[in-house]
Amino acid sequence: MNIFISNLTYAITDGDLQDLFEEYGQVSSAKIILDRETRKSRGFGFVEMPDADAARKAIEELDRAEYDGRVINVKEAEARPQRNNNRGGNGGGNRRRY
Repeated sequence: MNIFISNLTYAITDGDLQDLFEEYGQVSSAKIILDRETRKSRGFGFVEMPDADAARKAIEELDRAEYDGRVINVKEAEARPQRNNNRGGNGGGNRRRY
């Protein structure tokens, strides 16, 4: 199960997130999302747990819990909508038509 965690401190690492969730079961992956330009945390991340029951227990116990001085939000991640690579009729640019 894929889990979304928000309102994290900007100092948290992938390892910190993995350690937090490993208290509830096996963690396949833990990833803090970074800003593309600054490479600093955006304050949220994802954890993948193969055991759905362990994941549900982690969500139940960690949602609205305090972690590193902040109240975190934890929920099952929603499926990401498909991106459409078709950028529109004029190529997506700011071109003028003559």
